[in-house]
Amino acid sequence: MKLREPMPELNGAVDWLNGQVTKEELVGEKPTLIHFWSISCHLCKEAMPQVNEFRDKYQDKLNVVAVHMPRSEDDLDLNEIKKVAADHDITQPIFVDSEMKLADAFENQYVPAYYVFDKDGKLRHFQAGGGGMKMLEKRVNRVLGEMEKQQ
Repeated sequence: MKLREPMPELNGAVDWLNGQVTKEELVGEKPTLIHFWSISCHLCKEAMPQVNEFRDKYQDKLNVVAVHMPRSEDDLDLNEIKKVAADHDITQPIFVDSEMKLADAFENQYVPAYYVFDKDGKLRHFQAGGGGMKMLEKRVNRVLGEMEKQQ
């Protein structure tokens, strides 16, 4: 995805955990962070406490959606996805992307990967790989700051 492109529709999940959301529910009111992760990704698990801290810190200002993207056949076990999500306190909605439909819509090949959309649903920041949470927070704060100026 290129910057300023609109958020793709959230279609093609084999399942949703922790509730289901649509693009229409996410766009319009507040910015959204969509993060891709996988149960077999060590870096994803390492970053999860920071993602959760982020989710909790900005819960009134930011939508957070997790996307589980499989990297191998072993990553398709729904019970294992549920277990790892519970172990890592992933309470935000989880789009289970076992058929890679959302990954394809996002043109995403990475876990972890983070997409920040402004309240109008335009992509404002993308980042992949471990670390870089300070940069992610900076970008989210920039988008949130723009929103506050508009009000």
